[in-house]
Formats: sequence, C-alpha cells, structure tokens
Amino acid sequence: MNHNSPEHIHQQAKEALADKELRQNFRGAMDYLRTKRKEAFPDKDEEKAVRDRAEAIRQRCLSKLPELLEKFETQCLRNGIQVHWAQHAEDANAIFSKLAADKQTTLMVKGKSMVSEEIELNHHMEKRGIRCLESDMGEYIVQLDGDTPSHIIMPAIHKNKQQVSDTFEHNIQGFVPTTDVDELIQTGRRMLRQAYQDAQIGVSGVNFAVAETGTLCLVENEGNGRMCTTIPDTHIAITGIEKVVEFLTDVPPLFSALTRSATGQLITTYFNMISGPRKESELDGPKEVHIILLDNGRSQAYHDSELRKTLQCIRCGACMNHCPVYTRIGGHAYGTVYPGPIGKIISPHLMGLDKTKDLITASSLCGACEEVCPVRIPIPSLLQRLRQESKNKAQQEHAPINGQDAANSVLEKAAMKGFAYAATHPSFYHTALDTARKMNGVIPNNLGGWTQCRVKPKLAKTSLKQKLANRGDSK
Repeated sequence: MNHNSPEHIHQQAKEALADKELRQNFRGAMDYLRTKRKEAFPDKDEEKAVRDRAEAIRQRCLSKLPELLEKFETQCLRNGIQVHWAQHAEDANAIFSKLAADKQTTLMVKGKSMVSEEIELNHHMEKRGIRCLESDMGEYIVQLDGDTPSHIIMPAIHKNKQQVSDTFEHNIQGFVPTTDVDELIQTGRRMLRQAYQDAQIGVSGVNFAVAETGTLCLVENEGNGRMCTTIPDTHIAITGIEKVVEFLTDVPPLFSALTRSATGQLITTYFNMISGPRKESELDGPKEVHIILLDNGRSQAYHDSELRKTLQCIRCGACMNHCPVYTRIGGHAYGTVYPGPIGKIISPHLMGLDKTKDLITASSLCGACEEVCPVRIPIPSLLQRLRQESKNKAQQEHAPINGQDAANSVLEKAAMKGFAYAATHPSFYHTALDTARKMNGVIPNNLGGWTQCRVKPKLAKTSLKQKLANRGDSK
C-alpha cells in the first residue's frame, strides 16, 4: 500500500530513483507517450491554433465560473439531474453515504475519477460496509494491490506486464500467470462484468460539464464508463467546479486538445454525453442521475487572478509525461493525488502550503510542462509564486493559501540579509572572499542539500579582480 506523503518527498524520491525496475517502467512509458503526442501534432502551426483556442475557451469559462455554475445547476434540474454542492471532501463523502443509505446498496461500481481519489471515496465507503469497485483497468489493478494511481490518466503506468500478472495471481482465484496483454485484459473484464449487473449505484467523474445544456461529458477508451453510467439504476457523477464550460460548442476543441495531448489519439474510443436519467420511452439508462460539484480549495485559487490559471487544467497528463522529475521518480513519490507539475500547483490549494512546501521545490523550472500544456498553464511561474508564499505571508485582497509562511527559515533570511549587506559594501565583500579562499581546505564535503547532487564549492586562488589588476586592466 502506498502511504507516501508530500512532506517526505525528498526521501520518497531517493527511494524511487533507487528502484531500477520502476525507472525502467517509466522510461519506456514516457518515451512512448511523448512520441505519440509529437505524432498527433505534426503541424506546428496547427498545434499552436489548437492550444490558442483551448486556452481561450478555458479562460473565458473560468471568468464566468459563478454564473456558469448557476446556469449548469438550473439546466441539470430541468433535465432531471439532481445537483449536490460539496464545500469539502467530507461533504462529498457525506452525500455519497446518504445516497448509498437511501438505496440500501452494498456495491458501487466506479469508472476512473481523480476527484473520487481526491476525496478518498473508496476508503470512506469501505468504512460503511460498501464496496466501491474500480472498473477502469488501471484503477482495478492498483485497487487489487491496495495501492493508489501514479498517473492521472494511466493509473497503473508504474507496473509492467509481469507485475500485473503477479497482482492477478495473488488476488484472483484460479488465475493462470501470463504476460500476454490480451489475456490480462480479458481476465479483468471477466471479473468486472457481473459487477455492472449487481451494483445498485454507478459512479463516474466528468471531463466537461456543459452549462448551456446541463450535459455531463465523459472521455474514455475502455467502455467501462458507459457501463457504469447506464446499467446501475442510480448514476452519481462527481467533478470539481472548474470543469464547467459555457457552450456545447466549447467541448470539441477541448476534446481534441485533451486526447491528442494525453495519449496521442485524434479521438478516444468512447465519448459519453449524459443529459438526464432514463425517459419512459427509453430502454436503458439509470433511473436517477446525481451530480456532485466539489470545491475543496478551488474557490481559493479562483479568487486570485494569477492562481486562477491553475484551474484551466483539462487533466491530460502531458506535463507529467514531459517532466524530467516525474519521468524519473514516478507519481507515488509525490505523495499526492495529483502528481507531477500540475499536482505541484494544485495540491497547495487542496492540502495547504504547510504540507506541500517541499513539493513545490521539486522542479527544475525547465519549462517543458508549459511548452506542452494544451491550455498553456504557466506552471513554472505559478511554482515561483507558491514558493514565495510558502516563505512569506502575502498581502492579498482575497483569502490566502493555508500554510503560508510555513517554509520561513530564520537562518535563511539572516543569511540573505548578510549577503545583501556584503554585496552592497565592496570592501567587506572582497575581504570575506579573500578569507574564504584561505579556508578552501577546511570546507566540509557534506553541505546538506547543495552537495547532494554537486561537489563542494571551491573558490579560485586568485579573484577575477586581482587577475585584471595584475594585467593592468583594473579599470
């Protein structure tokens, strides 16, 4: 079971780097996904046009978010969809618990939903004697292991074929070990097929929620999402409030940007559009549809014009696939539901800067994430902003992020003040450097984080100023 925490990311990263099999698994998977994305955008001008349009749509919709949420609720109610609002994860789980109690259910079958991971739905349902069975193949595999997803669109990407076979062997009675991918998939399908019939409640996430029509849009490749949302009598969808878009015509451009950035597909196998429960004239579909709109820190980001850009995310995972940190340590090392670059800017709003102060420093700020983001979220600049707020109490008009000033270090501030004084007093600065040169031999080899990946600093015997003076170029 993965019990990692963002507060221990440094140690978790070391352990991940020491796991040769894990690194090999990620290297192959990330190389494949980067190649697929590159092939999906062969024309750079077209790629720019796709990203321009997707960014504009997300920014327009976010600028109207409060009114769009109200419009979405009104339209959903008109369509027969019951709307629930959840301020925090606890509220969302309470809504699920009440609906489960009303239906007297003991089994829920769930399609892939990162928001349900965010609220730890499976864990909370289990405490109430309700099994919440994952039907996405990747999620099903990690659930059998008692594990958590390591990627937002490919939950079991950290496992190879042999590891999946081992998981099935330990958890599925009568399974004959094999590394044949088709047989592994068929095994999962056979185990899940009856659950769709038995479950009283089907659970799903939402990729886009359309305010104009009250439509829930789900993007998938396996068909499990369609099974979860049509076979059980009750369908409960959960989504973050930022997923609302204004018009139905906003969806195709975002859909194209999502699939091509995520898996290099021009279109996914399934695209589900749900606008209400089963009508009297229809032969299938749920009798009830519920949508839970979750805040859980998103309003805090929304009320800051710069941090609001965090909410543009359409959960494609491209930033992870191109990040030099994520591709080497994987998702579990981050200790958060949303790993990688996007996780580093979302998690502080969900968990507070006191718990994520080290997470936001786990970046080279190389900018690869921003270069491939289909909606152009400026992740590096947002990380810099969060780093500043982790060390100082920002004077903001709106509510500050929980845990501001958590990374404040009296020693660091004193050191920076000392350097500022030296840098503005040349005689003191040069005297200090001359003294440091004479102490080269006594500088310890271990200087904490600096020497973790570097050799200890060694000052030149003669300063540049002295060399210029010796040449007669001191002026």
